[in-house]
Amino acid sequence: MKKGIILSIILISTTLAAQKNKVDYDSVAVAKIFNGRAGAFEMFDKQTKKYFRYNATRCAERFLPASTFKIANSLIGLETKVIDDENYVIKWDGINRWNKDWNRDHTLSSAIKYSVVPYYQELARRVGREQYKKWLDAISYGNQVIGNNIDTFWLDNSLKISADEQIAFLKRFYNEVFPVSKRSIEIVKKIMSEEKYKHSILKYKTGTGTKEDGTYIGWLVGYVEKEKNVYLFAFNIEAKTFEQVRKLRDEKSRTILKKLKVLE
Repeated sequence: MKKGIILSIILISTTLAAQKNKVDYDSVAVAKIFNGRAGAFEMFDKQTKKYFRYNATRCAERFLPASTFKIANSLIGLETKVIDDENYVIKWDGINRWNKDWNRDHTLSSAIKYSVVPYYQELARRVGREQYKKWLDAISYGNQVIGNNIDTFWLDNSLKISADEQIAFLKRFYNEVFPVSKRSIEIVKKIMSEEKYKHSILKYKTGTGTKEDGTYIGWLVGYVEKEKNVYLFAFNIEAKTFEQVRKLRDEKSRTILKKLKVLE
């Protein structure tokens, strides 16, 4: 067989394979999932280097990160040596709070799993303002504003971040190009929440808080490892109550990822 014919067969096979693996990122379908609710979705395909954005204007708008900041906060705790590793215990302060999972001693690993606000508030008090100023700048996290309260600045609308900036942060985090040790990044990747699907693994962090006007906002940020590719994503949505926004956040974010054939 001549080289030209062989080359043509290879090119045709490659093209067919590419068409077979092509994902139709349908903005109309994603819009139907949001169903008129205020929200945004952004995804970066690591293999193709392409972005998909639903509501691009809102993707550039900054909001409080709420508990999605626990990814960065865990890195900062490890890098400042306030926390030794994922097994580092901060004891419960004895105050009974609305979430029963918070009312006990926690390690870093269990604190991020159960999104334990008091654990990270104590971590923040131990890290201190000076170190936060240094590290928020070093990792270029959102607007880098700490505000008046060292233990609530990621919850009280001082610190803000956009979906665009969440993706930029996640890219540096996943690719390990931060001025942060490989060890710290590997620990945080390991302890992030995980869901396994037939062809995909979802690693994520939730976040829920209230904007200045009292509206609840829910975040889901993270990445999906599927076969030989990685998809980094940031999702946010708004609602009138905590229960409503949490349900919308958990259901609609995954529905979108499945619709885009990322979670399979």
